[in-house]
Amino acid sequence: MTDAEAVSLPEDRSAVQDALIEWYERDHRDYPWRQTEDPYAILVSEVMSQQTQLDRVVDAWEAFLERWPTTADLAAADRADVVGFWTSHSLGYNNRAKYLHEAAGQVEADYDGEFPETPEELTELMGVGPYTANAVASFAFNNGNAVVDTNVKRVCYRAFAVPDDDSAFETAANELMPDDRSRIWNNAIMELGGVACGQTPRCDSAGCPWRKWCSAYESGDFTAPDVPTQPTFEGSRRQFRGRVIKTLRKYDDLTIDTLGHRIRVDYTPDGEYGREWLEKLLADLEDDGLIDVRERDGESVARLRR
Repeated sequence: MTDAEAVSLPEDRSAVQDALIEWYERDHRDYPWRQTEDPYAILVSEVMSQQTQLDRVVDAWEAFLERWPTTADLAAADRADVVGFWTSHSLGYNNRAKYLHEAAGQVEADYDGEFPETPEELTELMGVGPYTANAVASFAFNNGNAVVDTNVKRVCYRAFAVPDDDSAFETAANELMPDDRSRIWNNAIMELGGVACGQTPRCDSAGCPWRKWCSAYESGDFTAPDVPTQPTFEGSRRQFRGRVIKTLRKYDDLTIDTLGHRIRVDYTPDGEYGREWLEKLLADLEDDGLIDVRERDGESVARLRR
């Protein structure tokens, strides 16, 4: 007996599957990356959406692909320009831009410009983990396993009482997914979690297609696993990492103290947020391959890595 069967998934899987797919096909959020099967465009959308709300990703995604429409274009771009784009569009950790740039180079150099098609092969690309690889395989090639994100976990937990365990969620999600339909299925179940089965459920108003099978709908108990919250951006290391990159794009290089005064008003070399704090921040950026810190005339100088 599989873990999925142990948590009593409905016996009539085809009815569950058909209901969800029909619901999705009738009406869903029309994001532009859902209109393409281009793996490069889909990878860009997946990487961007890891740190940004989907509605905010649309403009950045369209602008990115207008500037670098193919992996060849991105691979040939100056990495500082790619990182600068990421920063200017507030897309989260800048190392994602670096990894995306390197992944484009791998596709060109190692795969003759043709994307690998399986989740296993896609994980060979820089910065592409199992979740992203599976999403690209599903949405570009209809060749993935069930995608298991926070929305999918919430749906499975509420609807079919799947235990709060990653292995159980993965097993149940794959048991539910119809064969050879990963593209539409993964879009549909994530849409269900995002539109009808959010932290505050909208079962009736969103016309949830699984109400007749749903344990939570029957019992009225809509508890779900805790959803991690994004740390506050204001004043965070993420914010100051972005400020460092943005500032260094304006100048050829800056000494540590000059840079410190430009990125925060309360910078004092010997203070709590002074030279020691900034040197640790710069060390992280240097480890990520985004900047270089060198000694010049007895002072540490930072500049973007070219």
